[in-house]
Amino acid sequence: MEAAESLGREMARAGIRLVYGAGDVGLMGGVARAAQKAGGETFGVIPVHLLDAEVGKHDLTSFVVTETMHERKKVMFMNADAIVTLPGGPGSLDELFEVLTWAQLGLHTKPIHLLNIQGYWDPLLALLDKITAEGFADPSFRGLLHVHPSVENALRALSTHQG
Repeated sequence: MEAAESLGREMARAGIRLVYGAGDVGLMGGVARAAQKAGGETFGVIPVHLLDAEVGKHDLTSFVVTETMHERKKVMFMNADAIVTLPGGPGSLDELFEVLTWAQLGLHTKPIHLLNIQGYWDPLLALLDKITAEGFADPSFRGLLHVHPSVENALRALSTHQG
């Protein structure tokens, strides 16, 4: 949570708008609250069926409710300049692999960042290396993912990608 809150604060200080799933729980809720407290712009997108489960954060700069998860991901992607994945579970993996696959197919060139706090994603990175070594992905696939061991490192990279 400490890294998530630091990311939110530092994004706000750098003038980087947070685009995320509009929940007020978990790490992303922590990012959003910290960004808001630091005066940052927040853009949240949540499907109607998750308003209660994810405690939809209505006090964001922009709050969009969609009908489906697919619409949610599309609206988030279209409004983001870059993608950052924090430690997380199935939802984080789903969103990460979707944008990685789209990039591999040439559907976008947005930078994709993985915040690897305390080596959380090391097993995933080893799997991606194995996938490439076994010939299931082109070696360029691994290069689509920018891995950062700290919030500070990720913020430097995000600042260079701002348009």
